Amino acid sequence: MTETRRPRPAAARTTAAALALTGLLATAACSGAAKPARPAGDPAVAAEPAALSPSPTTSATVSPGAVVPLTPAVTAQLDSTIQQVLARTAVPGISVGILTPGGTYQKSFGIADKTTGAAMDPGLFSRIGSETKTFTATAVLRLVDQGKVNLDAPISAYVDGVPGGDAITVRQLGEMRSGLFPYSSDPDFVNALISDPNRVFTPDQLLAYGYKHPAVFPPGTQFQYNNSNYIILGKLIERVGGQTAGAFLQDQVFTPAALSRTSFPVDGTMPDPHAHGYTDQTPTGAIEDATNWNPSWAWTAGAVITTLADLESWARTMATGALVTPATQAERLKTLPTGDPGVGYGFGLFDNNGWIGHNGSMPGYESVAVYLPQARSTLVMLLNTDVLYQGSEPSSVFANEITRIISPRNVYSLPPATAAPSAPGSGSSSGSGSPSRSTSGPASGSGAPSLPAGNSSSTVRV
Repeated sequence: MTETRRPRPAAARTTAAALALTGLLATAACSGAAKPARPAGDPAVAAEPAALSPSPTTSATVSPGAVVPLTPAVTAQLDSTIQQVLARTAVPGISVGILTPGGTYQKSFGIADKTTGAAMDPGLFSRIGSETKTFTATAVLRLVDQGKVNLDAPISAYVDGVPGGDAITVRQLGEMRSGLFPYSSDPDFVNALISDPNRVFTPDQLLAYGYKHPAVFPPGTQFQYNNSNYIILGKLIERVGGQTAGAFLQDQVFTPAALSRTSFPVDGTMPDPHAHGYTDQTPTGAIEDATNWNPSWAWTAGAVITTLADLESWARTMATGALVTPATQAERLKTLPTGDPGVGYGFGLFDNNGWIGHNGSMPGYESVAVYLPQARSTLVMLLNTDVLYQGSEPSSVFANEITRIISPRNVYSLPPATAAPSAPGSGSSSGSGSPSRSTSGPASGSGAPSLPAGNSSSTVRV
């Protein structure tokens, strides 16, 4: 749930967007740009049928927390549904991984590069937006286990300069309940990012965009998907961990989790081979290739790059707490209401009708990585666009349709993205990550500043 929307670099989103966080930037409806053309022969090019739903027999015989066996018939239904949603949403390409005790499904659909027509592939690198927050949260929890950080201590004990930092705890930052204004919803930030996607932002510069606004609500009183929270946690990691955020993540999270193809980039370079990412978070709302846009604006809220296999492994590792103590994992899993039915948010993860994990959105890319504990099953998706479909994150549309098939009693569901708050008293949002269109997650409210012509959102999604 990371977001800034249209242009959508790293702003705040609604819970749905944030969780689908949600991209880093939060945004509103799509710009109405034409759907990208698909190469001839693409199986996703078909009539636009209505969304498929599980049969009454299936949902009546599957108990809550269970996943149906991946039989040939179920696999065929998944293939058909994914191809139909791909065509309906005009998503260029998607890779899907489903791991269950009774079988595995790992396939790609569509294209990875509109210029060459190269096919999407499970082995391609991708940006994952607010999924990054799960890594950042784990890094903080590792410091908790090392006795260096107390979740209920004020952030002022570790990081200077946070407005009201004596009353905001580390826990409240991780739970998206700080009340701080999200930097990715600031119009000056949005314009700066959209006007120059290769601009390099420092963490302090990002936070300054949010700090110039008054708090949205008192700490701990509401949920609001907010990328600023995770930039502050990144600063905590550096101050307490004694390393750069990237080095700490590598040493304390990526390596212990055996994620050899996961990285925290220092510039806009994408490792090869990679999927090209397409966004409409541009000054005119036209769809552009955002593959090499500099992710510094998302930093520890949404900059991580990885692959489908690494994300499949991480979804289980994170949800089961393999890198932290049982007591610390229990703190992570204490989810609180977000305002969205069936969705609670804990310390850097959400519980979406039983599925534990996060979503993410960056200009050009979206992701979902969730784990259903009762079924010991994982669902991971990587998309190479963040263009909204009828106001919703496309990753949320796919996750909803897929879980209707494989876990009809536990259906992933997030509401459409909405504009981020712009003043005290505005509503909370849900989100990655993933939140309204912003790299950080969901955010809702009224009075959001307008964007350049062609854009309808005031927040960049992460």
